[in-house]
Formats: sequence, structure tokens, C-alpha cells
Amino acid sequence: MARTPGQADRRDPDWEGVRLHVVSGKGGTGKTTLAAALALALAAEGGRVLLIEVEGRQGIAELFGIAALPYEERRIASVSRRQLGLPAGEGGPGEVFALAIDTEQALLEYLEMFYKLGRAGKALQKVGFVDFATTVAPGVRDVLLTGKACEATRRKDPDGRRRYDAVVMDAPPTGRLTRFLNVNAEVAGLARIGPIHTQAQAVMRVLRSPETAVHLVTLLEEMPVQETVDGIAELREAKLPVGGVMVNMVRPPVLDAAAVAAVHGDHREEVALALGEAGLGGRSRKPETVRAAVEPLIDPLLEQAREHAERVELERAQRADLQQLRLPTYELPLLGEGVDLGGLYRLAGELKRQGAA
Repeated sequence: MARTPGQADRRDPDWEGVRLHVVSGKGGTGKTTLAAALALALAAEGGRVLLIEVEGRQGIAELFGIAALPYEERRIASVSRRQLGLPAGEGGPGEVFALAIDTEQALLEYLEMFYKLGRAGKALQKVGFVDFATTVAPGVRDVLLTGKACEATRRKDPDGRRRYDAVVMDAPPTGRLTRFLNVNAEVAGLARIGPIHTQAQAVMRVLRSPETAVHLVTLLEEMPVQETVDGIAELREAKLPVGGVMVNMVRPPVLDAAAVAAVHGDHREEVALALGEAGLGGRSRKPETVRAAVEPLIDPLLEQAREHAERVELERAQRADLQQLRLPTYELPLLGEGVDLGGLYRLAGELKRQGAA
């Protein structure tokens, strides 16, 4: 179900109707980068998108080159289709807002909302109640974090319109994702009635609804792919809505299929001849002189070709495993120069072209 670049220009987005996009992946796969790129892609049609970080790493601020995000929703980007390298559409530029959720502030907000504690809540913060509550009952912490995202998803302005067209959550890594999202199960033994129970139930209604999609980011490597496969199985078992698979840092093949198949043979003579024809043997036309000049290059070149062929074959096997999941799959290129703001917009354009937004 993977798409080739440009194919999605002629198709509707895959996630029409989804308002909460949860993005996760094994550490090191670039999940924060692709969560930010997805937020840009979703906003490019003139919408308003909220990008949420829950791990306290300030990765979003680093990506956008801005100061650390406070516990408030702050506009961080304006984006149009043209900025993503796409033809102009009917709508104007969209906006991306960002929020780094702070557990202490979220708990104080919760205490004020449900118990009207106000200043008393701040007093509890001073005596360490917040740390106690989130350590003894870690499920409560997840209720607070996911609850804030779900509240933003449902929030409406005074005129009745949705505050945000979409919310993108940069979630914890795959290994902790299902437990993080399945907050109702975590708090069931702690609070069977009351505001906490009611809040958990409300959160689960959003997380298990068609308005939510959980996307996983991976690389074409054995461990990230296996963690993705296992993660999707866990999500399905927990009845959480599975989204798509984002394959990050894809490198273009240097050798074609025939070259990959032939690379393990003895090709020293052909390589020597090709190097000589390319002029790497100097100006001499004597075969023995040319051969002596190119001889030191042959083994390193063949070794590089073998390593490349092994990588291509490994990636082919990993793609096959991902295809077995039968999910929309998007491939994002490796940016050799690193991910700066321009690279982030490029990735957003790729996601838009391939139908992820």
C-alpha cells in the first residue's frame, strides 16, 4: 500500500475525518520530526493545527529553532501549499500552534477544573503533592497528558467552530505507547467513580473513535520494523485505531536490481576496464600501466558495492514485512544535510504528496 511520490496528487488524503493524529515510533526513528512535518502538511490547506509534545524534551522547539515552549498554546509556523513545493490551492496559508504539556501544570489545571482548588492547588504543588500523585499513580499522569490532547481536539470557539482542524501528538516511543494510550485500564483500579474515572472514560471515547489515528514511524532496519509490527499488534489488541506507517530516512538505491544480483560475482576485470575507460588510469594507453594505476581502487569499490547490495536486500526484506501489515505506508527521504526548517517543510511536502494529509 506504499505510494510512489506524486501519486497522491491525484488522490484524496487517507485520513479524512481524523482529528487527532498520534505519532510514535522506536527511539531514533525521527518520530518528533515526522510529527512536526505531519502538522505542517495538515495545515497547508489553510487549516489550524495544534502540535503537542508530552515527553518534556522540547524537541519541537529545537526543530523550529524557537525558544522552549511554555505550557500554553503558541503559534510557531504559517504554512501554504507552495511552501511545501505543491501547486497553490484554493485556501490561504494555515497555522501551526504548539504546546509542550507540563505534568505539574496539567494536574493543577485539572484540580481547578474539577475541584475548584485554585490557590490550594498551588499550595499542593509546593509541598510536593504533584510528584507524589504522578509517582504513586502513574496512570493519572497519562490521563492528564492524553486528556489535554483530547480536550484540544474537542474544543470549540464561542461561535461553535472547532478551535483546531487537527491535533498532532508527539507520543512516547512504541514500547510504551499502548499503555500510555490505554489510560482507562490504568486508572480502573484507582478510581471507579468520580472525576478521574469520568475524565478517563471521556479520553478513551476520543482515543478509540474514528476521529483518532495512531501512526508509527520506522526505519528500514530489522529492530525498528519488528517493533513497529509488534506495536501495531498491541494497538489492535487494545482496540486502538491504527493509522499508517511512516518509513523515515529512506536512501535511494545506487545500484539497479541487476547490479545488486551480480555484485557477489568476480568482476575485477570489468571494474578495472571501466575505471580505465573513465580516465582514472592516467593518460597512458598501455593496459599494464592503466591496470597498475587502477588496481588500488578495485577492492574498495567492490567492497562498497557489496555493502550497498546487502543493504538494498535487507531493506527489501523489511519492506516486505511492512507490506504484510496492509496499512497506508509513506516513505520519507534521508536528508543528507540534516533536518533544518527547510528540510522539515520538504518532509511535510512528501507526506502531503503521498496522501498522509
